[in-house]
Amino acid sequence: MKTSKTTNAKNQQSEKIDHLLSKLSDSIRTTSSIDQQLFVRYNVKRGLRNEDHSGVLVGLTTIGDVVGYQRVDGQPIKAIPGRLLYRGVDVEDLVKGLYKEERFGFEETAFLLMSGYLPNKEEYETFCDLLGRQMDLEPKMKMNILELEGQNIMNILARCVMELYIFDENPDDTSHDNLIRQSVDLIAKFPTIIAYAYNAYRHNRKGKALHIHHPKPHLSIAENFLHMLKGRYTELEARILDLSLILHAEHGGGNNSSFTVRVTSSSGTDTYSSIAAAIGSLKGPLHGGANLQVIDQFHHLKNAISDWTNIAEVDAYLMRMLRKEVYDRKGLIYGIGHAVYTVSDPRALLLKEMARKLAREKGREDEFAFLELLEERAVENFMAFKGNQVNKRVCANVDFYSGFVYEMIGLPEEVFTPLFAMSRITGWTAHRIEELNFESRRIIRPAYKNVIETPKKFIPISQR
Repeated sequence: MKTSKTTNAKNQQSEKIDHLLSKLSDSIRTTSSIDQQLFVRYNVKRGLRNEDHSGVLVGLTTIGDVVGYQRVDGQPIKAIPGRLLYRGVDVEDLVKGLYKEERFGFEETAFLLMSGYLPNKEEYETFCDLLGRQMDLEPKMKMNILELEGQNIMNILARCVMELYIFDENPDDTSHDNLIRQSVDLIAKFPTIIAYAYNAYRHNRKGKALHIHHPKPHLSIAENFLHMLKGRYTELEARILDLSLILHAEHGGGNNSSFTVRVTSSSGTDTYSSIAAAIGSLKGPLHGGANLQVIDQFHHLKNAISDWTNIAEVDAYLMRMLRKEVYDRKGLIYGIGHAVYTVSDPRALLLKEMARKLAREKGREDEFAFLELLEERAVENFMAFKGNQVNKRVCANVDFYSGFVYEMIGLPEEVFTPLFAMSRITGWTAHRIEELNFESRRIIRPAYKNVIETPKKFIPISQR
């Protein structure tokens, strides 16, 4: 009898809790909703974005520069071919110079972004050796990764970054020497953490055999990642992965994850907390997860369009997508458009040419030709459909080709976004160093205007 009463009491309390949670959920529909017109009335830059979706200037940097348009002598904005500069060096020149010498370039890119200058031969070789030496993990950390059963590698990566705090003898020191030491260590260890985490996920969640390939100090980061993740790889696979790492390494301080690093670093927090926050930011589908949306869209279009060479059929289906009639019915064509780039995204152009070579190696030239046609027709259809709603031309961004490239390399979708983090850790650490290098530090604290017009009186709980 007593047990029955206890059970009934527990059930009643559970129902009360469920009812309260449901009521709280309903309440936020009104209490956490703000009229969009108020942003216009108070001239608030929603999302720190201007009306043309470009970013509001909130800081200064010498690290990365994203160029897609220009204004001359007060004239209207003029769209120009996109350029991406790392420390003033054009990425296109960097990539072409590296591949003319037939060597991998992500390590040199990391050095450039972190230091502000291109290394000489001795500095470059020493830096590569340093990265190779630091790629391995503490034995305890290896076991912790292999025992984790999380389903998202980004969350495992963030947890591992926080765990590195424990193994750091001086984690809170923000001196120049210590920031450089921590930055190099993170750049070196990200590939190993991601590769181990995926192999553990594959074993624990999918029941596959566990194969662990330890890093080899003499290999480049791109080669090491492919070695640790899947064992075998071709020279071209490693080259195009290296290119992708270079192109994703930095994109100005205003991108969401880099800005997260700047915001958290401005508070004086430790490196590991700041980088873990950036990983959380990059995980979002509107940021680092975009290439997953593009590759899913590509798979859908391959099935939905019967003749991959028929422009009329392609145009008709893309228009249906824009009208929210098919696919995910959001009226979007993923991989098309960028906040800054207008005529072209230089990253997409560079990756596209390497993707063409890889498609030949993998016997997937028909798919590449179809993707190339989709790029052309998507831009034209978007401008035809939304031309009167946008004040600038759009182009394919780097995500339009990166997912297809990773798929051809044989990388699983679970590592697409972690791979972005593996590259962007170079930009993140550079921005953290710059933020902490200001002589007069100031915490980043933007203002929000409260739009509750009528003050509310407190009412005692007994009268509510």
